[in-house]
Amino acid sequence: MPVTRSVAAAQVEPAATTSSAAPRGTPARVTEAGLGWLLLLPSVVVFALFVFWPLGRTLYLSVHGNDLFGAPSVYVGAEHYREMLSPEFGTVLATTALFTLFSVLPAVLGALVVVLLLEARIRGVRVLRTAFALPFAFSVASASVIFAVIYNPAIGVANGVLGSLGIDRVNWLTDPSIALPAVAAATVWMNLGYNVLVLSAGVAAISPEVVEAARLDGATGWRLASRITVPLLSPQLFFLVVVSTIHALQSFGQIHILTKGGPDQATTTLVYSIYEKAFAFGSSDFGSASAQAVVLLVVMLGCTAVQFGVLERRVHYR
Repeated sequence: MPVTRSVAAAQVEPAATTSSAAPRGTPARVTEAGLGWLLLLPSVVVFALFVFWPLGRTLYLSVHGNDLFGAPSVYVGAEHYREMLSPEFGTVLATTALFTLFSVLPAVLGALVVVLLLEARIRGVRVLRTAFALPFAFSVASASVIFAVIYNPAIGVANGVLGSLGIDRVNWLTDPSIALPAVAAATVWMNLGYNVLVLSAGVAAISPEVVEAARLDGATGWRLASRITVPLLSPQLFFLVVVSTIHALQSFGQIHILTKGGPDQATTTLVYSIYEKAFAFGSSDFGSASAQAVVLLVVMLGCTAVQFGVLERRVHYR
């Protein structure tokens, strides 16, 4: 019995020693928290310099007037926001909405059609996939210059095609009723390659067993695409709609190169209006431009919230 008690005591002693060695103040958790903040520090610094500080500065400028050099001067409160209640700014918002609609839906739906066609078992599908993804390799500036040549009223390819069909020439970039759809068409072409790549990756991730089971049940062609492929592509489609909307609201390069906001302000979107207020023609109205930038932020957040609240309900996450 004494031997048994000593063995039991020897087994209990290490546990007691271990428990007494660990202090009750949980320093291990404190150390882990400190390490976590240390790892987050570079990201926090980057966000503070390039996101939080510019946002705070924009809010500050939006409620202040400025001198001839753009430096903030007197506090004006909501004066810059009241200026945006004018019909001119309403026209800018309407133009922005139309440009977003004309450039987002055709780019996403067009890429979906292209991907579904490319999934057909035809020869040279890899070459076609590369050709449709090629616009992704072009920058906004280079693509805009290409479309400036295409839309040229005298030597452009667009009017050449119309002339061969017996249709009169069109002033693509100088007609107020056509300029905005023309710029949106160029934007669709620029975004088509990226959309095709995203949807192609989504199609490649679909389980072959699911497709084969659908085919065994008689689903082919349009029925297979509408009942199987498109629902399983809903996460990629939702992602493209959200990202494309944000990019459309931020579009500037193609508008500046092709039309410079004209003709007659027909292509002046909210971003281009901010540019005109702050920088164009020697202007330095940073207060009004900052107020419009705040409105742009609110519009983007509102569109994203609506899309997440409405469209995400139809997303099928497999």
